[in-house]
Amino acid sequence: MTITRGERPAHESAENQELARTLQRDLARDLDGEVQFDDYTRQLFARDASMYAITPLGVVFPRNADDVAAAVAAAAAHQVSVVPRGAGTSLAGQTVGPGLVLDLSRYMNNIVELDAGSGTALVEAGVVQDQLNRAASPWGLMFGPDTSTSNRATIGGMIGNNSAGSGSVRHGMTIDHVRELDVVLSDASRVRLDRVEEATRAHRATRPTLEGALYRELPEIVRANYAAIAAGFPAHWRRACGYRLDRLAREDTVFDLAKFVVGSEGTLAVATSALVDLVPKPSRTVIAIGHFTSVAGAIDATQDALACDPAAVELMDRTILDLSRRKIEYASLGDLLNGDPEALLFVSFSGDDEAELLSQLKRLTGLWSRNGHGYHTLRAVTPAQQASLLKVRKAGLGLLMAASEGTRRPLAFVEDTAVDPVHLTEYTRRFKEVLDRHEMTAGFYGHCSVGCLHIRPYLDLTDPADVVKMRSVAVEIKDLVAEYGGVNSSEHGDGLARSEFNREIFGDALYDAMRQVKKLFDPDNVLNPGKIVDAPSMTDNLRDAALPPAEPLRTRLSFEVIGAGAGSADGTGAMRAAADRCMNIGLCRKSGSGTMCPSYMATRKEEDSTRGRAAALVKALSEPDPRAALGDERLHEVLDLCLMCKACKSECPLGVDMATLKSEALSHHHDIHGVPLRSRLFGSIRFLNRLGSATAPLSNLPGRIPLVRRLMDRTVGIAPARPLPVFVRQNLTRWFRRRKNTTHPITQGTVTYLADSFTTFTEPDIGRAAVQLLELSGWDVRLESGVCCGRSSLSKGLVDDAKNKARHLADTLSKATEAGSPVVGCEPSCLMTLRDEHLSLLPDDPAVKDIAGRVRQVEELLVEAIDDGRLRPREHSWLAGRTLVYHGHCHQKAEVGTAATVALLNRIPGVSVVELDAGCCGMAGSFGFESEHYDVSMTVGEDRLFPAITAEPAETVVVATGVSCRQQIFHGTARDAWHPVQLLWEAVTSD
Repeated sequence: MTITRGERPAHESAENQELARTLQRDLARDLDGEVQFDDYTRQLFARDASMYAITPLGVVFPRNADDVAAAVAAAAAHQVSVVPRGAGTSLAGQTVGPGLVLDLSRYMNNIVELDAGSGTALVEAGVVQDQLNRAASPWGLMFGPDTSTSNRATIGGMIGNNSAGSGSVRHGMTIDHVRELDVVLSDASRVRLDRVEEATRAHRATRPTLEGALYRELPEIVRANYAAIAAGFPAHWRRACGYRLDRLAREDTVFDLAKFVVGSEGTLAVATSALVDLVPKPSRTVIAIGHFTSVAGAIDATQDALACDPAAVELMDRTILDLSRRKIEYASLGDLLNGDPEALLFVSFSGDDEAELLSQLKRLTGLWSRNGHGYHTLRAVTPAQQASLLKVRKAGLGLLMAASEGTRRPLAFVEDTAVDPVHLTEYTRRFKEVLDRHEMTAGFYGHCSVGCLHIRPYLDLTDPADVVKMRSVAVEIKDLVAEYGGVNSSEHGDGLARSEFNREIFGDALYDAMRQVKKLFDPDNVLNPGKIVDAPSMTDNLRDAALPPAEPLRTRLSFEVIGAGAGSADGTGAMRAAADRCMNIGLCRKSGSGTMCPSYMATRKEEDSTRGRAAALVKALSEPDPRAALGDERLHEVLDLCLMCKACKSECPLGVDMATLKSEALSHHHDIHGVPLRSRLFGSIRFLNRLGSATAPLSNLPGRIPLVRRLMDRTVGIAPARPLPVFVRQNLTRWFRRRKNTTHPITQGTVTYLADSFTTFTEPDIGRAAVQLLELSGWDVRLESGVCCGRSSLSKGLVDDAKNKARHLADTLSKATEAGSPVVGCEPSCLMTLRDEHLSLLPDDPAVKDIAGRVRQVEELLVEAIDDGRLRPREHSWLAGRTLVYHGHCHQKAEVGTAATVALLNRIPGVSVVELDAGCCGMAGSFGFESEHYDVSMTVGEDRLFPAITAEPAETVVVATGVSCRQQIFHGTARDAWHPVQLLWEAVTSD
């Protein structure tokens, strides 16, 4: 049992504080899992991906179903409600509440059994959809519902919502794939719900338990309300609303409580595990991407698409297309499109017969052409052609959220309606008329194949007038969808956003029957009350409206937030606005792909995700004295494992830049608590590395003496297991100064090579290769070796020191270089600092702006030289015929992407280049050297990077642009990694 203790807020009542202490004590006694009641943890779980926020009493992380039962029992004994939670990505507020939150994702995430023969999987509630699909893939199987959040959505959460996704036209909803559920009922009893014949139901009904009561009384509720059930449910099949009495009513001889509980949002039972059906995974998919001059035109083309038996038909409007072009992560889509479409329609065909799929695709393009739908159809047949298209399609929600301006956000409250696709064109037109009448704009995307569009109007809920407007629109759309026999909630559920309207939607009789169901399952209203029935107004508990005004805080870094500005002279609100851009969509909780968020991938703790840290910072910056709050030790526990990889800046659709936020927070922590010795040492890394080089090889001896390493561990916290860099006496600066003058022709002007604080003194071969390649390419190379960029200081929160270094370097470069001449380097973390962090440090310095605009990757200049014929790699170097596996540096991926490096490697004759999707290496500069971080550092590397490299044969060449990456790769795999310029030098000079 682990307990995280912390002070309760002073404004909390004495009664509530005593309740919390008593419940925490009882939970700690009865559970094997973790119990956290500190104020920061509570704030992390006060939000989901909706517009709501409710601070819970505490949070439990159960390890097993017995823990769940014990938690429910303890909560019920203290009259505290229970809120089950998976990934916390609910869009309607299902997973927030004032009671005890059960986070089922941290520990209860095991695939218990996968039976390929029967096509089933037994999974715990916290298993992630993609995790299940990876496990099922070798047997040609997958879980049918395909949500856009598949890389973080848990099966338990999908059961709670009755999730569907893009493929629902073929695979239906989660309810169609659940065979059995193991649940904890409101009386803390554990039962298995499944499909039973009438005789079995009658037998179970004799039991003197809550389970027995369900089998006795639920059939009576159905019989008594048969007419209301028949008349009250919306006609459209895609329903994620209310309790599914219709499912029970249509089955005369069987009784299936498992399916009945699906979609009940944790209000009837807490699912701990599920037996789910798997479906055959198609081996091939082809996609037609129709280009349209209007959203209406794209929707009009849906019927032709449905006539061709597609697997999915998805709409994306111009709003999302434009947003995708601004993000490095998604920008490649723009290169594939024809012209400037107002909308795209993605039509997917999946199966095993490629010829049949291509025939379907051809039939569709023919229909569209004959019927005048669209002006161009792009065919994406191979996985490579589809990759960027599918990436943007799945990121629709996040990209739309990225258009937020301050507290004006695209909100989910009418985003889940669905009508028969036959009516979709007319319905959407009238929907837009409602928005126009209320002077609202919105983004349009979603599943045309099933008549579901996710339309999210932009509103500022800190403005009372917008709150009134929101509810007015919600009422009008609720009535509009009813006209077409559609549903108000088609896959995102009711939650706090739509439950208020369920009596009107279902009618009094059916709604009262649903209230009876809730009373039967949960007589004391313990399980997630206020959802589906007896709900508060949709305008209660709004997240933005509840946030107090930000108090003044002078920040050292500039936080330019769209709609919030750079902040006033005293910094009021800007830093908080930067953190509060997070809308909890949870992409930082993914695993198995991308880089964000490496610490979450290692620990699976909410507080180690980008959104967890953002929530913690919003809490601190909302305190009456934010400066003092930034010194809070619990806050810095939350921030501690942030590797400052900057992946969130590019992979988070909202661009929450946690690295910059952490630097600022650390600086305030230092103001209060002082600067640790180790931070000072790492902040002075250029001086130390220069000293180490000057005294080499003697300076390399301490790293080899165990006693010295143990002393370094005890005194400054340097991990004894981590190899130290090896200093080279003949460093880059010394080599450049002493070498003979070159006589190469200068045709390109002058380029400044930034001699970084690392490779200059420990891997000078890299800089030598770069300098000589640039010279062979026609450049006159100027070496800048006297000034540090401040990267290391910034990473340790020494922001004032970093600012001084940035100013010095910018002034030096501005005065010593020709206007417009490029500045290049080989260490991405240092080079990218000039074009990113220096602008945050000195946003008004003209020299900083000038240099930032001149930064280029050395790979770009070398690719240009090869393409122009100024630089000629040899056809038959020792590299010819080899595979190069390339691992990109996190800062490079976040700021400019890896395209230039991959292009350079591909220009080496005879090689095959494979870019690894292996996330962060885990080293992250000083992070991997620090004793308390060493294990996490290695866990991050062991996630994907180390296995990918060790799987390669000895003749494969490993490539990495970052010094930290090369160090980590060698330590974790005993494989040397080359910098790309070293390989190009080999290709240019070797025989």
